[in-house]
Amino acid sequence: MAEEEETAARTEKVIRIQRVFINLLDSYSSGNIGKFLSNCVVGASLEEITEEEEEEDESKSAMLDASSSRLKEGTFQIVGTLTAGKPEPGFALETYSDISREELLIRLLECDVIIYNITENPKQVEEALWAVSALNEEVNHFEKRKVFILVSTVMTWARSKPLDPDDSDVPFTEEDYRRRKHHPNFLDHINAEKMVLKFGKNIKKFATYVVAAGLQYGVEGGILHFFFKLAWLGEVPALPVYGDGSNIIPAIHVLDLAGVIQNIIDHMPKIHYLVAVDESVHSLEDFVKCISKHTGPGKIQKVLKENAYLTKDLTQESIDHLLVNLRMEALFVKENFNIRWVSQAGFVENINSLLKEYKQSRRLLPIKICILGPPAVGKSSIAEVLTKYYKLHHIKLKDVISEAIAKLEATVAPKFAREEDDEGEDEEEEESVEEAQELLDGIKENMEQNAEFVCALDASDEFLKFRVMNLPESVVAGTHYSQDQFLRALSNYRDINTEDETVFNYFDELEIHPVHIDVGKLEDAQNRLAIKQLIKEIGEPRNYGLTEEEKAEEERRIAEEHMAREAAEEANREHKEAMETAEKIARWEEWNKRLEEVKREETEFLEAQSAPLRNYLMTYVMPTLMQGLNECCKARPEDPVDFLAEYLFKNNPATQ
Repeated sequence: MAEEEETAARTEKVIRIQRVFINLLDSYSSGNIGKFLSNCVVGASLEEITEEEEEEDESKSAMLDASSSRLKEGTFQIVGTLTAGKPEPGFALETYSDISREELLIRLLECDVIIYNITENPKQVEEALWAVSALNEEVNHFEKRKVFILVSTVMTWARSKPLDPDDSDVPFTEEDYRRRKHHPNFLDHINAEKMVLKFGKNIKKFATYVVAAGLQYGVEGGILHFFFKLAWLGEVPALPVYGDGSNIIPAIHVLDLAGVIQNIIDHMPKIHYLVAVDESVHSLEDFVKCISKHTGPGKIQKVLKENAYLTKDLTQESIDHLLVNLRMEALFVKENFNIRWVSQAGFVENINSLLKEYKQSRRLLPIKICILGPPAVGKSSIAEVLTKYYKLHHIKLKDVISEAIAKLEATVAPKFAREEDDEGEDEEEEESVEEAQELLDGIKENMEQNAEFVCALDASDEFLKFRVMNLPESVVAGTHYSQDQFLRALSNYRDINTEDETVFNYFDELEIHPVHIDVGKLEDAQNRLAIKQLIKEIGEPRNYGLTEEEKAEEERRIAEEHMAREAAEEANREHKEAMETAEKIARWEEWNKRLEEVKREETEFLEAQSAPLRNYLMTYVMPTLMQGLNECCKARPEDPVDFLAEYLFKNNPATQ
């Protein structure tokens, strides 16, 4: 009996294991769906969600941590394709890239559920059609039923005529799917939907489903990431709203979409076309305004729709999703599925949790740096470099206080105008003082909460005075670096920052230990050494990396520096060779000059030494010798030498 129960339990366990294929696991939508399902127990959505479970889910983060994405017993086994060169996600059991259609079909036949997501990459439509057709041809060889789910988009409904011509607010539901009219750019998508539904008639062997998903958001951001990034970087004064912004965009959190897919796999509903959207009715303006308020400058600017096409970060499909005007309701999903909603009420209502997801998934953990020091020590210049390097906002305490005081004055001034008696004015002054004190307390509290790194710059008074004295007049004009103002500011700083009483002690009490740098000892007018030391202390940026344009610019700059360095080395080498050649020529000329001088001196010396001998020969030898030679030439004897010797012997003047 016990053995039979054990066998039955083992059989049930085998049945509940399901292998799920998902295309392009490295993409935003498919990746999050795969990660979600890898943590879901097969059949879990068949059980009703209790209130305790809902509270437990709310207490947990909606975003699935990569560390929790390990394979668990009883969960869906995720396999799928990857874009070539992309890393394998940790939640996947197997991944495939650059494989043939024949090999891919073998992998698909090994799976119980095949999910093709065509919401992000239009090129996947053709592969999805091939996959469902190939599987349909093999349906007679299936050992058990397989499920094919096509994740499509509500853009196949974009041009649908209103259900009620007099009331355009009536939403479309799943029941109206036969009346849907597609956007011109999504013809392939609606054809794929029709083909998938057509192949799913043999439900016992091959069940097919189509999910029309709204604009996906959450976690990394999806299409809305363009606005999140724009707001986060703070490089524009207002976020753009394309058109009048009143168009209604059906949307859904990507993890809620994954929940819908989980329920389809578990429930196997009779209806085969489902709409997956949340309960919100948000316009484009609602989305952008919410992002701007909670992440960016807090302002929006309505621009022409055509401006969207000038944006490099938005694809044609993304722009179409942002400009759609469509009201939809996921009636069947809401009434029949058990979904642990992450964002059922919609984007705007859940913006705080969405921002948390966004920052965690993108690893956007801004560094908060406070730079303090005496005047002219280099606080502003160092802060400017650090803000560019870490892509941070440069907040100047003076500007914050001035802005707050201006607001206080604007609030208090009308009250002063209404009050005429002195007592009333005194009361208003007391209120303004209290409000100013609240402002300073708020700044103090904000520093306690936000300061992460504190940099204490310092230098001797002599160094600071010398630096200010050497500043160009154009820099000094209009600043506090004039002689009287600078000396007064420096004196005030030294008076209020004694060894026993300084703001750095306050940070030490908060366990935020300042990084002390003596700028004077570094002897670097541009503060490059101080900046390098600070970057080493703070660490790598925890923000967006370089954009494609910035990467190209950086590569160009590095290439130019490399070429300039090589050119300089080549020029130095040529200069060195030219100098060596010139030295050789100079040494050779010097050698030749000295050689000629030596020859001349030798010639003169020889001539001087040979003069007596020449005179002697000319006086006593040459006259007789010349006569003998002449006679020899006349006589032409057979032995001229003997003839000459005989002649000289006979005609020697010394013997005559």
